Amino acid sequence: MNVKVIKNAEDHAAAMARLSALMSLDPKVGSDEESELELLALVIEAYERQIVPPAAIDPVDAILFRMDQMKLSRKDLVPCMGSISKVSEVLSRKRPLSLSMIRRLHKILGIPTDILIKDSDVDEGIVDEAPNLDYSRFPLKEMHDRGCFGEFHGNSQRLKEYAEDLIRKFMLDVSPKRMEPALLRAPIHRRGDRKADEYALLAWRMCVLKKAHNIALTRDYKAGSITTEWMRELAKLSLFEDGPRLAKEYLSRYGIALIIEPHFEKTFLDGAAMLGNGYPIVALTLRHDRIDNFWFALMHELAHVSKHLSESTPIFIDDLDRVNLERIEVEADAMATEALVPSNIMARARVRETLAEADAIALADQLGIHPAIVAGRLRHETKNFHLLSSLIGKKGQVSRCFAQ
Repeated sequence: MNVKVIKNAEDHAAAMARLSALMSLDPKVGSDEESELELLALVIEAYERQIVPPAAIDPVDAILFRMDQMKLSRKDLVPCMGSISKVSEVLSRKRPLSLSMIRRLHKILGIPTDILIKDSDVDEGIVDEAPNLDYSRFPLKEMHDRGCFGEFHGNSQRLKEYAEDLIRKFMLDVSPKRMEPALLRAPIHRRGDRKADEYALLAWRMCVLKKAHNIALTRDYKAGSITTEWMRELAKLSLFEDGPRLAKEYLSRYGIALIIEPHFEKTFLDGAAMLGNGYPIVALTLRHDRIDNFWFALMHELAHVSKHLSESTPIFIDDLDRVNLERIEVEADAMATEALVPSNIMARARVRETLAEADAIALADQLGIHPAIVAGRLRHETKNFHLLSSLIGKKGQVSRCFAQ
C-alpha cells in the first residue's frame, strides 16, 4: 500500500482512479487490497470534507436511506407512523414527523434523533425522555379554537396525533424555559369540592401565563400594598361604565397583572391568584359575567395576593359557587366582603330590613360603589337570587369592557 494524504485536486483525481480500480477487483476479505481500499476511502472522505462540507441530512432522506439499507417497504414503517397513509404522507413531505413518530423511528430504525428533529423547535433531550403527561387529554379543540396552536390545521384526530408537539410548543411560547415540570410540581390550593379536569385546568393556567407574559407592568409589586382601604378605593371604579377595564390599568400601576381568560369545560373556575415571573397575577374567567361577581371575585383574589400568595403556595384557584370553610378561604372572603361593603355600615343599613331597591341604591351611593355590588351582597346573604335583579344588570356587562 502506498496511500498518501490528499493535498490538492490532482492527488484527489489519482486517489479516485486507484479507488475505482480496487473496487473493480472485488478484493477478498482480509486481503491487502481490501485494507488499501478502506484506507483510501477514508483519506478521500477527509479531503472532500475539507472542500465541500457534508450536506445537512433531511429527515425524510434519512428514513429513505435507512429503508434502502434494511430492505424495508413502506408497509414496514407502519409501526413507526401508525398507518400506511401516514407513511405515504410523511415520505412525500405532506405530513411532518410528530414526536411519537420520531421516538419510534429512532428506536426501531436507529436513525439519530438529531437528524429527525432537524428544522424543528424540539429539544433533543425531550425526544430521549418518556412523556410525563397524556397530551391527548388536554382540551385540544378548545385550545385550538382560542388560537393556542397558531397556524395548525387539522381535525380532532390530527390534533391528538400532534398533541405533544403542540402543547410543548405552546409552553415554549409562554416561556423560553421548559415550564412543564414547574407547572406540574407547583402546589395548588383549590377552593370548591367539584372535581375539575386536571388537564383543562393546566391548559387554562398556561393561557393565563401566556397573556401575562405579554403585559408590560408599569412598576414592580411591593408586598403590603394591598390593604382593605386600598381595595375600597379600587372598588370605587365600579361606578364607571368601563370600571373593570380601569381596574386592570389601576392594578398594573401597582405591579399586578389582571388577566381575563374564559374557563375551559369541566374546570368550574371563577378566578385564580398566581405568581408570574416575580409578580402577582389575578386571573378571572367571567364565568358569571355580571358586575357584582366581577368585583367580588377580583377582591377575593386580591385578598389571596395580600395574605396567602407565596413561593411555597404560588397558585390559588377558586370556584366561588362552592362553600369551603378552610381558614384561608374564610380570610379571603372576609377581606373581599369588608372591602366592598364594610360590616359596620352594612349592619346599620336600612336595606337589610327593607330589601328595597331604593335603599340598596342609597347604600351604594353612600359607599361610592355600583348598586349591583350591594344587590349581590344581599342576594348572597339571603340566598334569594331573584332579589334586586334589576340592579344586577344584564349578563355580558363586564366582558364588553375587555372586548378588544
